[in-house]
Amino acid sequence: MFNMKQIEERCHCNVIHKETILKVSEKMLSEEKLYNLAEFFSVFGDSTRIRILWALSESEMCVCDIAILLNITQSAISHQLRVLKQAKLVKYRKSGKIVFYSLCDEHIKQIFDQWLHHISE
Repeated sequence: MFNMKQIEERCHCNVIHKETILKVSEKMLSEEKLYNLAEFFSVFGDSTRIRILWALSESEMCVCDIAILLNITQSAISHQLRVLKQAKLVKYRKSGKIVFYSLCDEHIKQIFDQWLHHISE
């Protein structure tokens, strides 16, 4: 629970909205969930990963095709795909010797589409 005296001592405004603080504190996510959310969003902080995600939102692709499309080395693409796999944003399937990558699920495309909509406003 919050110590209102501490809050009042730190806040430089004239009004403390105790009801709001209590309402939000009851719904506040755990530190672990907030950390996991921050880690998830940090994956989106790299333009190469964003470019890969955009490409995969359009079509399933292999590393060679992504590398050519983005004009980046296959090793760099592979490294970024590992990060995206660890974050559970992309999945893969093998077809003979070829490995095809795609978005993990429709949620990832929805997040991507929402961001694009937001920055286009």
